[in-house]
Amino acid sequence: MIGYTMFGTNDMDKATAFYDGVFEALGYKRTWNDEAFRVWGPEGEMGGFCITKPHDGKTATSGNGTMIALTAPSHDIVDKVYAKAMELGGQDEGAPGPRGAPEMGFYAGYFRDLDGNKLNVFHMKTPG
Repeated sequence: MIGYTMFGTNDMDKATAFYDGVFEALGYKRTWNDEAFRVWGPEGEMGGFCITKPHDGKTATSGNGTMIALTAPSHDIVDKVYAKAMELGGQDEGAPGPRGAPEMGFYAGYFRDLDGNKLNVFHMKTPG
């Protein structure tokens, strides 16, 4: 349903280095790189996560109530991605751990990027 997601940035170089590290920890590489925007995701597939400088030339700002959630294949990868985000200057919004009812098996860590955009990385145990 979602083709891609995009956050604005005020410093393309710093944001690129931040997301190179975050997505490397998740097992993804940068798949598109030009002056206007950068994209990370599965190689050879449509979709992904993008950053760009705002088209209108104004300052990029984070949205209140806006968040992008990234899936991880395990709790260990959630921990790794969160730690990488903190190492690269991200802001803590909730350390990795279980969330919600235990039977949901939802494990997540929350952070903000260098421009204040909120993300979470999560793993959800499959029922059964």
